Amino acid sequence: MAALPSSELPVAGLRGEVEVLVDRWGIPHVYAGSAHDAYVAQGFQAARDRLFQIDLWRRRGLGRLAEVFGPRHLDGDRARRLFLYRGGMDAEWASYAEGTREIVEAFVAGVNAGVDWALAAPEERLPPEFAALGHLPARWSPDDVVRIRTHGLLYNAEQELARALTVRDLGPAAEELRAIREPGGPLTVPDAGILDALRDEVLDVYRLAFAPAELAPEPAVATAPSGSNNWVVSAARSGTGRPLLANDPHRAVTVPSLRYLAHLEAPGLSVIGAGEPNLPGISLGHNDRVAFGLTIWPIDHEDLYVYDLHPTDDDRYAHDGGWEAFDVVAERTPVAGGEDAALRLAFTRHGPVVHVDPEARVAVAVRAAWLQPGMAPYLASLGYQDAADTREFRDALARWGAPGVKQVFASVDGRIGVQACGRVPRRTGWDGALPVPGDGRFEWDGAVDAGDLPGEVDPASGWATTSNQADGPGEVVATTDWYSSARHERLSAWLGSGARVDVGSSLAMQTDATNVHARRLLDRLAAVGVPDDLRECWAELQAWDGVEGTDSRPALVVQLWLRRHWRPWLADRCLARLGVAADPAARARLVREDTLFSDLRPDLRMLTVVDPDRDDDRALLAEGLGATLRAALAEIEARLGPDRSGWTWGALHRTELRHPVLGPAGSLPPQPRAGSGDTVGLSGHDADFNAVMGSSFRMVLDVGDWDASRVVTAPGQSGDPRSEHYADLLGLWAQGGSFPLAYSRAAVEAVATARLVLTPLA
Repeated sequence: MAALPSSELPVAGLRGEVEVLVDRWGIPHVYAGSAHDAYVAQGFQAARDRLFQIDLWRRRGLGRLAEVFGPRHLDGDRARRLFLYRGGMDAEWASYAEGTREIVEAFVAGVNAGVDWALAAPEERLPPEFAALGHLPARWSPDDVVRIRTHGLLYNAEQELARALTVRDLGPAAEELRAIREPGGPLTVPDAGILDALRDEVLDVYRLAFAPAELAPEPAVATAPSGSNNWVVSAARSGTGRPLLANDPHRAVTVPSLRYLAHLEAPGLSVIGAGEPNLPGISLGHNDRVAFGLTIWPIDHEDLYVYDLHPTDDDRYAHDGGWEAFDVVAERTPVAGGEDAALRLAFTRHGPVVHVDPEARVAVAVRAAWLQPGMAPYLASLGYQDAADTREFRDALARWGAPGVKQVFASVDGRIGVQACGRVPRRTGWDGALPVPGDGRFEWDGAVDAGDLPGEVDPASGWATTSNQADGPGEVVATTDWYSSARHERLSAWLGSGARVDVGSSLAMQTDATNVHARRLLDRLAAVGVPDDLRECWAELQAWDGVEGTDSRPALVVQLWLRRHWRPWLADRCLARLGVAADPAARARLVREDTLFSDLRPDLRMLTVVDPDRDDDRALLAEGLGATLRAALAEIEARLGPDRSGWTWGALHRTELRHPVLGPAGSLPPQPRAGSGDTVGLSGHDADFNAVMGSSFRMVLDVGDWDASRVVTAPGQSGDPRSEHYADLLGLWAQGGSFPLAYSRAAVEAVATARLVLTPLA
């Protein structure tokens, strides 16, 4: 290894010397004499690279933002404290794999050493956000890591409320058009009487608990459903003669990145890949024997319970023929710039109380499986990092708690597979699709055994893929609220084509921008005529191949027409057919506004209500098509100008990373983005077409020839705008590029740019 810039730092918590080689992409490769020291070093490096980010995440998760940012954060602090883990800590730690507590303690010691290192020379070492906001980072406790739960992908209660309000206000037929339930069948309303007590705002506190910390005048990226793609291919189906595994999680694209890459080497520990900077270990990556990657498996692990309040006592609710008192926790919190504030937290036997209506004498609480012991999001990945084969890997997944995921895996001995994991509540006589009374009639009966969850080893097809789609028939019904099947259809067609799959083709598929459902919707409307002035435009859309490239004009027109004009028009006509007045409130119930993870299947289902195969409906659709397409073209002209040569999807659909604190000093140039919320190369946009969601981390692993693996993350490994690794990967990511994930010592040394020696603090 050529001489590298080298430095030495003393680190509290280390038992021996640790070598860290930082590669040209900013990944720390940690070589330690013990696993304990490897995790201390991981925490130390995470703090050096992401201190403001992880300090903010910790404060937010614990409900301690008002301490440093003032009283406007009190409501959010109260909401997040409601959803902290509040059970016994012995039971909590005992729920994870052996050694988890010691790993977390080592990692936290490293984080605290990083805090101390930064505070020793704050002007030079503290990220600039601390000076801009006027506070200092805090030290961590190991319990902080496991008590915080609101950073997980947990949002099922929203679907229950949306379904209940739609059924109540518009009827069950309208609910069939709002969202696709799988498996389908008649919707059973457990108790129609409680629906009248529900309002949109009953989940405001719940939403606030999951919302990002608001530090800037403009809102942060909203919390939204997050998913992923993954696939695994056997040696017989790959172009290398070895198994191949690919994974691209879909999350908010932010600065700094959600993901943090690291490589840990110590006796009994050899793992590389990505996790989150506030957690120890690796959740997506490989060890020397097994590769692993996950997607969200959206378990219905929440229920809304509605209670009758006592006629004269607001602190008691009805249950099992009697009255129970709320469990009330009174806490006080310091408030920057003011006096300490009192926070009142109320709980029922089922969970946190999120809404009380004293006039209607009703309260609402959320029951969540992820508030039970052993459910700290992603922490169970520590149990499978050292798996020697697929059997050990699957055994470790039995302890996985939250969020629900489907893991794909592959081993150097040629075996591949897929396994669902997570805690699925068992409900007897009801399905959890709608809110229920909290009077004792609707209780959970434990959880589905981990061994009964769907999974497969060495599928006969030679491949497996998951992209948040519905499970097959006959398997455990984990939920009825699945994601669109569009990505899964595209991936299954590709993998099932018989073509050899290799690293290059997998990288290309991870950015594939083919919208199979948009193309299907246009096909359904192919026989509908348009006015003469729109024939050329309509012909261009009908000839479109469905690829939403950055240079595509049809993609621009289809997306803006469909989202902003066609969908509301069609929803109004469907409501009229159902006998519902098509007012804005009714339309808002029926039309899902989120486009981050779009689902065009309801749009296709609406075309069975207003059907282009019927003559009368075809005339109506022609009228609507002309009006909405004309309106869409006018809006595009207002946005991009009259010169249609500049009308491209990438001109409107861009990722612009704005720093939440530093403004222009930390913000990054806009990046045109292909795809949408319906494509494998997912790039979900907000209502103004800002591409704020997508695969900010992509990984393809060549199992056995590990150094041939490729990854990319965005915008960079560091969260400090002064670092060369703050945004050095943004352009590569936006263009669909990648870099090698060096694993062997020789490969790491070939790409190393700096050497750091960490020594025990005397």
